[in-house]
Amino acid sequence: MLGYLESGKNLTGSACGVAGVGLTLAGAAGAYWPVVVAGLYGAGALIAPPERVAPPPFDPSEEVGALRADFARLREYLGEVELPAAAEGRWAGLLELYGALLEPIWVAEVLATEPEAVHALSRAVRRDVPECVDTYNRTRWWNRLTPGGESPERHLERQLDLLYEEAESVTADLREAEARRQQTHTAYLEERGRSS
Repeated sequence: MLGYLESGKNLTGSACGVAGVGLTLAGAAGAYWPVVVAGLYGAGALIAPPERVAPPPFDPSEEVGALRADFARLREYLGEVELPAAAEGRWAGLLELYGALLEPIWVAEVLATEPEAVHALSRAVRRDVPECVDTYNRTRWWNRLTPGGESPERHLERQLDLLYEEAESVTADLREAEARRQQTHTAYLEERGRSS
């Protein structure tokens, strides 16, 4: 009830109702003044714009925290599956880069301010890497039954190279955002120094 009393519809309707009281006092409403006041109140309440519901506050750092937990589960999963020895270096480099981006220090704070980077990293950790491992293991099983064709190891290595390139691109974008931030602050300080 208190919410409606403070709403824009009630305030607009009340303002129109007061105008109806003014018309009544001026003698324009006559004996039908209650209908005029109520009608103007209703018209005002109807023409008032609807209340805007505020969107829920999302905390980007919560998304990074959830992604960090998913990355920890991914590392456990990768520790349990059989992967080719030739790709170990690629796996180590990729996981090290993901881990560095998700460290709970200022890097993760910068990551949280870039939705595209969070999306790319989330897609890689939650979908792309598990899919690479799963398809490698499935294809390897089929190749044992019917040898020949392209090696699943080559596909896995190529996939890891592509994921590493994407992670490097995300890192470069974050580095560039921080460099722009630093340049902007330098320009601000120079401008402030000239104006004082």
